[in-house]
Amino acid sequence: MKSVKLILLSTMALFLMIAFKPGNAGYNVGDKAKDFKLKNVNGKMVSLADYKSAKGFIVVFTCNHCPFAKAYESRIMDLDKKYASQGFPVIAISSNDKDAVPEDAPDKMAARAKEKNYTFPYLFDESQDIAKTYGAAKTPHVFILTKKGADLKVEYIGAIDDNSDDATKVKTKYVENALTEIMAGKPVTTSTTKAIGCTIKWRS
Repeated sequence: MKSVKLILLSTMALFLMIAFKPGNAGYNVGDKAKDFKLKNVNGKMVSLADYKSAKGFIVVFTCNHCPFAKAYESRIMDLDKKYASQGFPVIAISSNDKDAVPEDAPDKMAARAKEKNYTFPYLFDESQDIAKTYGAAKTPHVFILTKKGADLKVEYIGAIDDNSDDATKVKTKYVENALTEIMAGKPVTTSTTKAIGCTIKWRS
């Protein structure tokens, strides 16, 4: 009987550790998001307030090393090329622990951005505070924000689309569908989806 109780207590403890680990808390759709100020790969500090004419933002937590992030890289670039001119630029953020994953260190991020000719900022969340605040858990993990006066409202959280393996086989473009509805002044039909990708590498 004692062994059964011990197993149950151990299971509950493990569940609590998983449930409350960094990345699980964060924003829900409808919440007000806070602005941030992070260093871009060009060395300059960037905040959402810098984008005076933006109507909102496509905030993407991503990184260099993750196979899923690499698979979605061109799609993230395409989102910026399509929507930045319509008032919704991509803001890419890497929050991985650079010591745990050297490939995601700022110098490697800068090299990647230059190699691929990113048209959007690629920011380093060294403290990991922004990922925790947003509730980002995967790479990539998308948060669409809209400007509501002085506020930033979370409109969508989740995946870019429904096929991480093959862009040619995508059936539902979650982010694009959400933006189409937002720009038409309509509520987002599918406002949350499950982000598919590598887990963010938290500092110990």
